[in-house]
Amino acid sequence: MAIIIPEDKVADVKNAADIVDIVSESVILKKAGKNYVGLCPFHSEKTPSFSVNADKQIYHCFGCGVGGDVISFIMESDGISFTETVRKLAAKYGIEIPDRQTSASGKREYSEREKLFTINKLARDYFHSQLIDNNTGKNALGYLERRGITRQIVDNFSLGYAPPGWEGLKRFLSGKRVPESLIEKAGLIISNQRGGFYDRFRNRVIFPICDAGARVTGFGGRVMDDSMPKYLNSPETPVYSKSRSLYGLHMTKQRCRQEGMAYIVEGYMDLLALCRHGINNVVATLGTALTQEHVLILKGHSRKVTLVYDSDEAGIKAAARCVHILNNDVEPRILVLSQGFDPDSYLSEFGPEAFKKEAGSAMGLMDFLTDFAVKNYGLSVDGIMNVISEMKIHLARIDDKVKRSLYIKKLSETIGVDEAAILEKVREECGRKSGGMKVNVPEKQKWSRMEESILVMMLQFPDPDIMGEIKKRKVLYRFKSETLKAIGQKVIDNTNTDASKPFDLRMITQDREEQRLIVSLSVKEYRWDYEGCRSLLNQFMSSSSIRDDRLLDIEIQVAEEKNDQETLIKLLEEKQRLVKEKYTALKGGYS
Repeated sequence: MAIIIPEDKVADVKNAADIVDIVSESVILKKAGKNYVGLCPFHSEKTPSFSVNADKQIYHCFGCGVGGDVISFIMESDGISFTETVRKLAAKYGIEIPDRQTSASGKREYSEREKLFTINKLARDYFHSQLIDNNTGKNALGYLERRGITRQIVDNFSLGYAPPGWEGLKRFLSGKRVPESLIEKAGLIISNQRGGFYDRFRNRVIFPICDAGARVTGFGGRVMDDSMPKYLNSPETPVYSKSRSLYGLHMTKQRCRQEGMAYIVEGYMDLLALCRHGINNVVATLGTALTQEHVLILKGHSRKVTLVYDSDEAGIKAAARCVHILNNDVEPRILVLSQGFDPDSYLSEFGPEAFKKEAGSAMGLMDFLTDFAVKNYGLSVDGIMNVISEMKIHLARIDDKVKRSLYIKKLSETIGVDEAAILEKVREECGRKSGGMKVNVPEKQKWSRMEESILVMMLQFPDPDIMGEIKKRKVLYRFKSETLKAIGQKVIDNTNTDASKPFDLRMITQDREEQRLIVSLSVKEYRWDYEGCRSLLNQFMSSSSIRDDRLLDIEIQVAEEKNDQETLIKLLEEKQRLVKEKYTALKGGYS
């Protein structure tokens, strides 16, 4: 049974949650007039087209068309349900949401995703308790201490330990009356051939993986010896995807924003090593290359990123896989540490200041790839051909033509080959490569600008007198656009004239496309006053009457030619009504 949250509680949540603050947690916003603008978190762009209106508490992207209120923003950015979103915001602002259980089936308090988050939280607490227990966690704590991980870091990141037994976690969760089917769906247990289950993580240090909102989505486990596999992560689940997960972001996102730059390392221990040395603007990927999803999540916190690797080979492979992020308006740099050092050992040997100094001279992504290719192949004739052959693949992956052109020019200067020759090779490669990330931009609607202006006025200046005039003069009846007419009627039926109450899209319409259109119109820059609204309505009624006049003249002429007296009388009466209406409109009165 679906959980129904009382409307007054939804209103309380929306009143408490400021959309600028919420969006600012994942998007860098700048004040622009009465709105705030930034790079859209839902598609790749280089020029800010994402707008947030603090007065109406709504957002809209003029690039990809998404829009809505604070609730829909979290639903779309986090991929969670309406109920999950309201509960999340309620918890953030200390608003109690009452539980409603009216039947046996109503005991299903949470959605599947909510239950999985709850199970993961229980598992995190279990693993953490096992680590800090003097008996079970002694060896694991000793291992972490030898790696330089302090008790403060253990507690801050809720590190844990999975004992070597086969059913420790399963028994613990079963004792909490958690069904085995859900524990398996969370990726915490594995079925055996006898139809039973055993723990996925055994005799490993445990690293809880959280989303940006600090909800536990999955786990990583590391052995304390030379056993294989060294690292073991949760499988893909309804709440965990490694291509969308950045370890540590929930703890470090604020520092990333403050520093204006984020280090990206390859695993848990590297991240904890940086944090241990006071470098807290860092996140870690989880056994996968940096993805488009990673960048879209991270760029709201920092547009400058430095990818940290412990060898040339690893750096080159990673850099080649990451060229696509040049299309996301982030500025990636590559830092390869001195041979034989990983971030942990480098910091232990040389300290954080030396690390930051190295990072300050890190190369840009394409410069790094070019430098490596030149060092690898040399600048003989054959070497230059090999450099071009390798670099054309990377250059072809850059969709921004201006950016690509600049990189081609720089490569030309480096290897002494004419730009046109390199460009020709890149074009050949572009012809073979598949397209990059595509964004579904809504098709431009076709309707009268005056009709659109009236609907904008209704949304932005819901004056009772103006609304009354629109109804009395049947303004919407004269709209040619059925879309705008339908939305306009819904706005009139649900207009909230109390400015102290939140702007609620769901009260106007449940249709997502209509909601997005309403938001896009609501954030347009207009200045309204009473006389301006009256003038717009008079102008529209006058122009629509002229259109009707022309059509009526044609119909009257046809009726006269056919000698259709009955139709002619009706048309003449309509003509007289329009003349009167036009006269009244010109005087600025009512019809």
